[in-house]
Amino acid sequence: MTPVARETASELRPLAGIRVIEFSQMVMGPSCGLILADLGADVIKVEPPKGDRTRTFKGPAAGFFATYSRNKRSIALDTSTAEGQDVARRLIESSDVMIENFRPGLLKRIGLDYESVAAFAPRLIYCSLKGYLPGPYENRLALDEVVQMMGGLAYMTGLPDRPMRAGASVNDVMGGMFGVIAIQAALAERQRTGRGRYIQSALYENNVFLMAQAMMCEVVSGQPSIPYSIKDSPWPVYDLFDTRDGSKLFVTIVGEEQWEAFCRAFDREAWLVDPRFATSNDRVDHRGWLIPEIAKIFKPWDKADLAARLEQLDLPYAPVNKPGDLFDDPHLNQSGGLTAIRLPDGNEAKTPLLPISMDGRRLPNRYDPPGIGEHSSEILSEIGMSPDDIDTLRQAGTIKVAPS
Repeated sequence: MTPVARETASELRPLAGIRVIEFSQMVMGPSCGLILADLGADVIKVEPPKGDRTRTFKGPAAGFFATYSRNKRSIALDTSTAEGQDVARRLIESSDVMIENFRPGLLKRIGLDYESVAAFAPRLIYCSLKGYLPGPYENRLALDEVVQMMGGLAYMTGLPDRPMRAGASVNDVMGGMFGVIAIQAALAERQRTGRGRYIQSALYENNVFLMAQAMMCEVVSGQPSIPYSIKDSPWPVYDLFDTRDGSKLFVTIVGEEQWEAFCRAFDREAWLVDPRFATSNDRVDHRGWLIPEIAKIFKPWDKADLAARLEQLDLPYAPVNKPGDLFDDPHLNQSGGLTAIRLPDGNEAKTPLLPISMDGRRLPNRYDPPGIGEHSSEILSEIGMSPDDIDTLRQAGTIKVAPS
């Protein structure tokens, strides 16, 4: 497949000049590589000759490869062979950063663990993305849902007797983000010291970090945590409301200015002098009466009209969207938050960019997700291998080279 490049002379690439070698699969490692790639690093994804297994996933995991593989180059390499391991070492030696998220001990068996790599690449930042940081659990295998259960997130999301995972791979993605934070810190440090670092980021500890406010709430309040599905809101109005056309809107009325604007706009000035609602805490204490009354106010409105009125009043609100609704979101489309992408099967789609901007500009999609081994020859040439050397590896099955 011919790569589609969208580079321009003024492209935004703050990490240009940094080379990353990515030995990863699933979500955590690829999301770490994606962020670095979007920031402008040259990220080389190492796949087995048959391709990364997420390319062929189905069901809820069908989008893994397409989501986390843009702006990367692919080399298809058999690291189970001595020849493949030698190529891997040469690639690592030419890189600034290495990412891996395989099960504990796997890379040690092929001589690509940190201790082995640091011996020939002391300037390398080596980032391992695991289930657990060093400790009693470090050799356990983990998945996002596993750590959501043991880390309290599933309890806080579901019902008391029915824990439920969050509807996204929150620990995988955030674990990758923390890996990027540590990598960038290590790159800055290397400018002073000339030395690399061994970095670890983990699913479980990420989940525990997410639970920090709930943990501290127990300390401060002296009360056990209550799932969000049944807990009382700490805010006066922070609820879903039905509208006439069968839709729902989530509406918040928190501050004093918001409360006054709401009461005046919906002919409830009497509530402004009602002692039950004198302060925010008073309104929280009377939520049992207040929320049903506000529901009666909103029920005769169509969703679109109510949303427009709330926006005029500067009251935070939100429709209840499904993921597919976001493709047509006017803000995402008009602000450039979604970018066109061509998938390896040739289909066109839109995908979200990183949720950041620099000087008002979004980090672009420069390269679409690659085909298996699409850049094998190009990458090997860059580390000094001749066309004959590359052809020998290809004939031996050590590498796969995508057809021109």
